[in-house]
Amino acid sequence: MSLLEENQSTDLEKMVGLSRRGFISAGALCGAAMFMGGSLLSRSVLAASVSAGTSKLLGFDSIPAATNDAISLPPGYRSSVLISWGQPLHKDGPAFDPSGNGTAEQQELQFGDNNDGMSLFEFAGEKDRALMAINNEYTNYRYLYPHGGMPQSAADVHKALACEGVSVIEVQRKGGQWHFVQGSRYNRRIHGNAPIDLSGPAAGHALMKTSADPQGKHVLGTFQNCANGKTPWGTYLTCEENFTDCFGSSDAGQVFDAAQKRYGVVATSKEINWHPHDPRFDMAKNPNELNRHGWVVEIDPFDPKSTPKKRTALGRFKHENAALAETADGHAVVYMGDDERGEFIYKFVSRDKINHANAKANRDLLDHGTLYVARFDSGDSNPDHPKGHGEWIELTHGKNGIDAGSGFADQAEVLIHARLAASVVHATRMDRPEWIVVSPKDGQVYCTLTNNAKRGEDGQPVGGPNPREKNVYGQILRWRTDRDDHGSKSFAWDLFVVAGNPGVHGGTPKGGSSNITPQNMFNSPDGLGFDDAGRLWILTDGDSSNAGDFDGMGNNQMLCADPVTGEIRRFMVGPVGCEVTGISFSPDHKTLFVGIQHPGENGGSTFPEHLPNGKPRSSVMAISREDGGVVGA
Repeated sequence: MSLLEENQSTDLEKMVGLSRRGFISAGALCGAAMFMGGSLLSRSVLAASVSAGTSKLLGFDSIPAATNDAISLPPGYRSSVLISWGQPLHKDGPAFDPSGNGTAEQQELQFGDNNDGMSLFEFAGEKDRALMAINNEYTNYRYLYPHGGMPQSAADVHKALACEGVSVIEVQRKGGQWHFVQGSRYNRRIHGNAPIDLSGPAAGHALMKTSADPQGKHVLGTFQNCANGKTPWGTYLTCEENFTDCFGSSDAGQVFDAAQKRYGVVATSKEINWHPHDPRFDMAKNPNELNRHGWVVEIDPFDPKSTPKKRTALGRFKHENAALAETADGHAVVYMGDDERGEFIYKFVSRDKINHANAKANRDLLDHGTLYVARFDSGDSNPDHPKGHGEWIELTHGKNGIDAGSGFADQAEVLIHARLAASVVHATRMDRPEWIVVSPKDGQVYCTLTNNAKRGEDGQPVGGPNPREKNVYGQILRWRTDRDDHGSKSFAWDLFVVAGNPGVHGGTPKGGSSNITPQNMFNSPDGLGFDDAGRLWILTDGDSSNAGDFDGMGNNQMLCADPVTGEIRRFMVGPVGCEVTGISFSPDHKTLFVGIQHPGENGGSTFPEHLPNGKPRSSVMAISREDGGVVGA
């Protein structure tokens, strides 16, 4: 796909039907130029005239939806379990106990539960050996405890915390197959009880201090770890998402302040129930503990003795993932979504440049820089392919109305209460921004907006990148930065796909955009990943009832898209009740690693072992071609 000059775009739009699918048009970019004061994006990529089913990038046929308790793949592909919840990390470690009688101390030595985002880290000069850092988001009480219910003691809470966080494991390839290396000195857990440092502008602030940590610089644990990021200097970023669900109050009448309410704190907690048994999570006793969570945490996977750091300069909210990019002049950029209905998309730009010659010189790079939030315009009126432009608004104390008058005493408070600061500058409320990825081919940025049943209510207008009220299907947003520079403050956007169900709803908007068909339909796009060839992998976490609005969609799935033609094919379907989440590739792209989270969340699954009366176990799968070729090609 060649790059074409802007003055060719009008004729090409007519020729290839760009209004129905494809990349941002020059018309949209000209609109952006007028809005941004004449700063025109230098070029646009236009969709080729490729009919459905003819993409040369996708080397497999779309598979049918499925509802069985298994992994479904195209012919010529196979899958195997790399590691599952409860697997001991060390040779003398305790084995998984399906009865639920295992202790927290045992779980801290085992692979965590509900694996999510992950990254693979190569050993220099060793093509068959790597480390993987893998998030463990939360745990399923019905399988964790013998009683199958909410925590009933401090020991139960300790065990739940032991399930969450991050697992670092070594993997090796033997006989063409990747395997977990039990007993590697690199294997470790960074769980909800582990010591972690606070760093950056909010570290040591009064709002971060507790009686257990009067300095406000050291915190116990990371938990509710959703997705991830991988830095150019070889570290792992794990993102804390639904942290407020873990907090409640022993005072049923406690009045929460505006920030606490905005982050979703309620006295009864949300199906977590830690606060009655652990005062750390009781807002009546430790209100500042809440502020110490909801951050991006940086981990060095190659140093098992290193202490992770919560990088407060990146802002506090319900982080989904952290996508790394680089400005034209060498500064680090981190794109982030806040996964809650009506929340925002952010980016961070580091103060200092990346030192590519010395990895250690970048270890505190994410402690200094500028946080921005996205504001989108209403776009055009094209129902099939909305597009428009937007800008990044700086969230710095003393700028854009963010000051004492609007409730912020200093920059630390701006970061601790990032949601409130973003509201002050009138950022665009989004349909649950989840994973963000950057194309390795052209630098365009993609973001899943998974769903929003409240769109059209509560001050959330319909339009722009959020085109449907009561949005149950979701969409994938895409933007291209001015001058193809991630440091730019302006961009042009379009919707790569609007998910839907053409079998139930004809036409847009509920039927989906024109690249959605009965053969590839899905709902609630969540995870995203690019491979080196530029294929876009889409993972779902939606309604798997296979009924009503979701009739014919089956279990959650993974699809693969050609970003140039817009074609999407279903590649994998997961087992009953699962979310398909977390994606990484071997260095040669001959193995795709993908997470199967909470199979049988509400029963009905014994995946992956399928033992009689067995418990389902979240697992990381390794998918490869039987002929040894590149996955997806």
